[in-house]
Amino acid sequence: MDSAVLFISPYTQDAQAIGSMLEDASVVLTHATCLKDAVSKLEAGRFPVVLTEAKLEDGTWQDVLSLTRHQGAELLVTDAWADARLWAEAINLGAYDLLAQPFQANEVRRVITSASLQQVGAITAKAAL
Repeated sequence: MDSAVLFISPYTQDAQAIGSMLEDASVVLTHATCLKDAVSKLEAGRFPVVLTEAKLEDGTWQDVLSLTRHQGAELLVTDAWADARLWAEAINLGAYDLLAQPFQANEVRRVITSASLQQVGAITAKAAL
């Protein structure tokens, strides 16, 4: 399954690590360093899955949720201090899942693959209507 993921984070080393973790999963990772950068990338291409840091220099994961909601992308939130409260808030407001840090390769692949499959199912259901 080929999939595109936009990762919004000021941390280049995290983008490189996640990219390495996804190499065998046929996932193309695009990195945006801030919300402004993400907006231009979202306007230029389709990303079924967006992974964002909870806090960005110029916004928050809720701002990213607002941007991606009309595109139907699945939003994954990540934070070094991820806890049950952030997870519940993210899920209740419409994010797909929370990805805890430090990143574990198996968990990164599992969550991103699951979110990608959710997108495929949503697109198939819409086409059937």
